[in-house]
Amino acid sequence: MRVKLAGFNVDADILRRLEGDRCRHLTPETLSAAYARISRSPLSVDRLRQQACRDVEKARRSNQRIIFAMGHHSVAEHAVFNFDIMGVSRLALEEIERFRLASYTEKSQRYVTLAGDLVLPVEIRSAALKKMFREAAQRQNRFYFKAFSLLNRQLQHQHAKTAQSAAGQRLVEGWAKEDARYILSLATSGQVGMTVNARTLEHMLRRWRLSPRQEVRRLGEKLLALVLPIAPSIILFPEPTAFDREAFSPLDEFIAALPAAAARRPGPGPRIVSFTENGDDMILAAHVGSRRGLDFPRALAMVKRIAPARKKSLFREFFKKVEFFSAMPREFEMADITFQATVSASNFAQLKRHRMATLLAGEYAPELGNTLPESIRQVGLAGEFTEIIAATNDAYSRLREASGAAADYILTNSHRRRVLMKMNLREIYHFIRLRDDEHAQWDIRELAHGLAEKIRRIMPLSAMMLCGKSRFNDRFREVYSFPPPGAEAE
Repeated sequence: MRVKLAGFNVDADILRRLEGDRCRHLTPETLSAAYARISRSPLSVDRLRQQACRDVEKARRSNQRIIFAMGHHSVAEHAVFNFDIMGVSRLALEEIERFRLASYTEKSQRYVTLAGDLVLPVEIRSAALKKMFREAAQRQNRFYFKAFSLLNRQLQHQHAKTAQSAAGQRLVEGWAKEDARYILSLATSGQVGMTVNARTLEHMLRRWRLSPRQEVRRLGEKLLALVLPIAPSIILFPEPTAFDREAFSPLDEFIAALPAAAARRPGPGPRIVSFTENGDDMILAAHVGSRRGLDFPRALAMVKRIAPARKKSLFREFFKKVEFFSAMPREFEMADITFQATVSASNFAQLKRHRMATLLAGEYAPELGNTLPESIRQVGLAGEFTEIIAATNDAYSRLREASGAAADYILTNSHRRRVLMKMNLREIYHFIRLRDDEHAQWDIRELAHGLAEKIRRIMPLSAMMLCGKSRFNDRFREVYSFPPPGAEAE
């Protein structure tokens, strides 16, 4: 066996200090070209990399032929870029971070006290509307600092023991920030570090060209301008196709002609809209089939003949050695759950991080109401919060009429949208353990807790250990009447 380090991320500022002929081969295209030739060349891959570095132009021609003419676009995945994206709105960050095969680390409104910086959308052209936008956002920001001060003082007092250390003080301060931020607008400026391969970046560029927000379209233009000089042979299709632009046009025209539906306030908690009816059996059958070499219908028929008490016993034996960090096996991906919920923008900011799930989000809509943190009520600021929301909704209506989708920027982290989300049970276990934990933010914790209770009812065997990680020991004792592995050492 022979293993070599072929490359790694290097800061672009360091690369710029290199001069002349030494930097001519500093492009990820050489890796793409070398790896693309592995399947057809007798040479070792390190020799292929050396050849690509000696003749970058030849490597680029090879990439273009393989990607464009032969359709092997996966070679572009070997080229990876890192971007510092600064001064973008919270609203734009939602569009940036919706892609599965990329990595993001965002400045958190939960941990960082914000300075009140805003992105004023260029779609708002009227001087009067710009003035109204700024005044509404400034009023929101003033309330943020006022609420943060009161909340921090009260929470430091309530959790005096925790706040005895510097780390404890920062923790409690974070709780105050995460509730105060519910009044901040989606125009609030943020930043994110993004790592993405060239194939996914190209997909992003096509999608962003179709965004209703000029801020997002401009971001795509900037990224393309940065990447093309470095890697022109692997970003070949940045423009949206006819399918990208028009696939849903007939359906959208049909929907637009339908009579408007009456707005309806959302009910409490998540609502399961569909699920794998025989999820427990599907999981067992997937395992039986793969272990015994059976076709799946036959394995499922075998499982259905097992007595209910025996099935329960099998799952209990399976979970007996589980620990709070254990990942469920892939058999659990055979059971799906689709749910709908109405969530605040603060909630959605965390929900969108679960990118392996299928997440379809509607528009933010004032008629769906707002999420008011209980802590805001406890410090006597609920009335002022509600007044600011009413003024914000009025500004939104005026902006919507004149500037279309740009009106969304003035809405706050407390405003809501409907989401439709599908996860398999393996992903659900990860989601619930993380989000139904006592350290999770309360808004998404309520969503996760309600979802876990409902899933345990519809898949009572495979979901018997579904809980937040802080509840794991208690849940294990409820199921087995004795502590989980390792609990005795606590």
